Amino acid sequence: MSILVNKETKVIVQGITGRLGAKQTRLMLDYGTKIVAGVTPGKGGSEIHGVPVYDTVSSALSNHSIDASVIYVPASHGLDAAVESIDSGIGIVVIITEHIPIHDAIKIKQRANLRGVKVIGPNSPGIITPGETSLGMIPPRSVLLGKVGIVSRSGTLTFEVVKLLTDSGIGQSTCLGLGGDSVTGLNYIDVLKLFENDRSTEIIVMIGEIGGTSEERAAEYIVKMKKSVVGFIAGYSAPQGKTMGHAGAIVTGNRGTAESKTKALKEADIPVAETPWEIVDILKSKLKLEGD
Repeated sequence: MSILVNKETKVIVQGITGRLGAKQTRLMLDYGTKIVAGVTPGKGGSEIHGVPVYDTVSSALSNHSIDASVIYVPASHGLDAAVESIDSGIGIVVIITEHIPIHDAIKIKQRANLRGVKVIGPNSPGIITPGETSLGMIPPRSVLLGKVGIVSRSGTLTFEVVKLLTDSGIGQSTCLGLGGDSVTGLNYIDVLKLFENDRSTEIIVMIGEIGGTSEERAAEYIVKMKKSVVGFIAGYSAPQGKTMGHAGAIVTGNRGTAESKTKALKEADIPVAETPWEIVDILKSKLKLEGD
């Protein structure tokens, strides 16, 4: 099992003919992702990497069964692309695009909630199920099949922690990047619920960072979970009141700091690693204990 996507998931790529979309499509295909179609307005009837291209999502749906969409379009077209997939009834929409305006992100989230669609992102590195499928930009060569679920707000830290775990022989069930913006589709609690019900996930790593209060809210939920969670919070050296990297990483007063988030997790009896490398040590200890 896995959460959200697996080897049977049929995928379309919106923005497939762009530089990034074309490159990532090739990498996803090489990993075994079932990309059945691409969408680029004005490029309908063409083909890229053997994948047929359509002008619209509805045209693609007329010819293919589709479970998920991955979006690589420019930020100015992000809202239209997301709404097109959401309104077409595609169940999972992964938005890789950065710099989508916050008002557009709010509209995407509201539309998805009304339609019962799961949106990952915007500004997400995507989702990968090791050995099965990859939707986005998490390097397939860095993952290893196993039983640790990973959910993260930071794309860079997702890549780093996944590789650290793999290099240490600790495999993953599913790795998912929520996206670093202040408004995203799925949140920590949504994904923690999915991991809690996933038989192939035994333990979860939650990677957080400064900005917002999503990690604090997640801590309140984790105390009710049966599965163990290991936390890591980045941003201890970040100055207050300054955006660091992207829209979601901003601290105001005592809210959203690395200290406040770490405190909330520890008060919920969640072990918090001080460095990415310490995540490996904590996991090894917990996996050994839970295997006894």
